[in-house]
Amino acid sequence: MRNPLLRLAILAALLWASAAAGAFAQTHSSEQHQFRVTTLVAGLEHPWGLAFLPNGDLLITERPGRLRLVRDGVLESAPVAGAPKAAASGQGGLLDVALHPRFAENRLVYLSYAGRGAGGLGTEVARARFVDRRLVDLETIYAVEPKSGGGRHFGSRLAFGRDGLLYVTAGERGSRDRAQDLGDPAGAVLRLTEDGAPAPGNPFVGRKDARPEIFTYGHRNPQGLAMHPETGEIWAVEHGPRGGDELNLIAAGTNYGWPVITHGRSYAGFKIGEGNAKPGMAQPQRYWVPSISPSGLAFYTGEAFPEWRGNLFLGALSGQALVRLELDGAKVVHEERLLEELDERIRDVRQGPDGRLYLLTDSSKGALLRLDPLP
Repeated sequence: MRNPLLRLAILAALLWASAAAGAFAQTHSSEQHQFRVTTLVAGLEHPWGLAFLPNGDLLITERPGRLRLVRDGVLESAPVAGAPKAAASGQGGLLDVALHPRFAENRLVYLSYAGRGAGGLGTEVARARFVDRRLVDLETIYAVEPKSGGGRHFGSRLAFGRDGLLYVTAGERGSRDRAQDLGDPAGAVLRLTEDGAPAPGNPFVGRKDARPEIFTYGHRNPQGLAMHPETGEIWAVEHGPRGGDELNLIAAGTNYGWPVITHGRSYAGFKIGEGNAKPGMAQPQRYWVPSISPSGLAFYTGEAFPEWRGNLFLGALSGQALVRLELDGAKVVHEERLLEELDERIRDVRQGPDGRLYLLTDSSKGALLRLDPLP
């Protein structure tokens, strides 16, 4: 071949193809399993949450405000019509997605997002039916009030408990004192009926100084929520400031302390609050210093990775890892960090119906990844 430029171009293409193939087949190891990471969907813009439909298709939220459908393993080019109008500002936008426990019967999908209104922005929850690739009968069933300025700390994860009630995390919107105010649902885990009303039996029902939808309070910015598959207990992870990210076992009426107590410090390095412990305020099951920015949470119960059964997995944004936790009851006894070599911010982690783990990476060119076991 006489054209040196053409030779170089062909050589570069071959090297790129070889590198790409090697990356696709790259083996990753944990302390119990070897696995491969498969990219299923690329080109997602800051994906935030995902939910599996009964037929194996997926719904994925993109923070700028789009709900996407992955059908038969392929991302459909057009977003799902009928999604709520989310305010894509700072950390806000279209956030989590969850299916009603009886989705196969009622087709109900729940979405959390930053909604705009008097005073600024606030976390909201909408409900709609998913019919023929679109959302219909959309209605906002809950809104954190009052709304406020700024684009920080919306939360927000959704999870249905074994009791059939909807648990919603709401960040304190960067206003620390809101998390200790029982008259304000910001900085709390909320428990609602499927229609968005305060759940009967909530711990502060009947108190004039408290919002009846509040289940727990004293949270900063909780971005992960999961139900324990055996006990039905609700677990959550939240962002601390500079250090002090937390894993909490959510118990009715509990005060988790922010900003009175924290294991972190301000971004300028100053002390926050009164220390890291105080009577009447719960300690986390685990905390991280320095911060890993936990987002997404899932208990593993599948068959694909038998040695991981019962483990708790969470994504790490600034930590750029998938974190695996081993539990003895409610006590964390071991931690392992996986996939640090990918240099990706892990936004969400879910177990699929096939028993594999699925991850979302948070970037302007985000992706849906799957962990596949190797023999």
